[in-house]
Amino acid sequence: MNKYFPGISRIEYRPDAGPEDTLVYRHYNPHETVHGRTMEEWLKFSVCYFNTFRYCGSDDHYGERAHQRTWDDSSRSLDNYKRRMMAAFEFFYKLNIKYYSVSDRDMAPEGDSYDETNRYLDEMVTLACDLQRQTGMRPLYYSADLFSHPRYMNGAGANPDAHVFAYACAQVKRAMDAAKRLDAENFVFFNPRDGYQSVLQRQFFRDMSHMAQLYRMAVQYKDKIGFRGQLLIQPKPADPRRHQYEADAMATMYMLRHFNLDKQYKLYIKPAFSRLMGRTYEHDVYMAAAFNMLGCVDASDSFPEFSGTSDTCAQDIRDATFVMKCVLEQGGLQGLLPGRPRAPRVR
Repeated sequence: MNKYFPGISRIEYRPDAGPEDTLVYRHYNPHETVHGRTMEEWLKFSVCYFNTFRYCGSDDHYGERAHQRTWDDSSRSLDNYKRRMMAAFEFFYKLNIKYYSVSDRDMAPEGDSYDETNRYLDEMVTLACDLQRQTGMRPLYYSADLFSHPRYMNGAGANPDAHVFAYACAQVKRAMDAAKRLDAENFVFFNPRDGYQSVLQRQFFRDMSHMAQLYRMAVQYKDKIGFRGQLLIQPKPADPRRHQYEADAMATMYMLRHFNLDKQYKLYIKPAFSRLMGRTYEHDVYMAAAFNMLGCVDASDSFPEFSGTSDTCAQDIRDATFVMKCVLEQGGLQGLLPGRPRAPRVR
């Protein structure tokens, strides 16, 4: 694997590396034992496929794509998605880690019909399985993208249109099939459009009942196909919705408990989202852990001077230490440290 990143060898642990050696691990030794486990077992680092390979430096309505990559022509063709995937796996392999995180629409484009979309996904999953065998990689989590397509402008599981709800259920079904084929450790539900702009527009309990029904069917299908991964839900307070139903750990846990789903799901906490509600970075991590609902912690952060998500590396050693203290006390997590930092448009 040396086509897309020539001249770069696998990144290794080299604590004695000099300042001119940049492509090395100075502190992370995957085989070093800490509290009875290796670092590799404690720290399941994964590369976020979207932020690393699909994001190309656009800034919403402020600017078009800025990153130019030899393997990516910006088209939605299947050939372009295949080149991108091969470049991604070469990158994963050279990083010398074992996990990546991906959604169905990261892997394959939307087709002109439901059947064509599924054919695209099946073909890309087959390619991913082959690349996984070559590299020893697997998904730390897999998810269904239930927010990017215009059909989900008013939500997916909470969408008032029954046709959209049914499509979301069908998409989750196919995504879970893919997760099983890829041997994903977790399956994530992230629902940033399931919420409301105004209390005049929505019926809250009905919306959340519909979301719970989607979650219930996902549990049933997981058991039917024998998928062994853990089901996770990622809370977020807002953006793009003004208010999201699964706003934080407590709101999500209460909804799951009310609908008798708290034994089947755990939470995927992105600590930076706690800042959006004026809380400390580690707040939701500890809140989910207190109820034995912590399943995954994201490794990213946001800039502290504004209330928004920026997908940077963790910036404060205090924040990172508090989060890892909780993880150690819990004995580790099945999903830990998906990495979301991305190369920004500006440097």
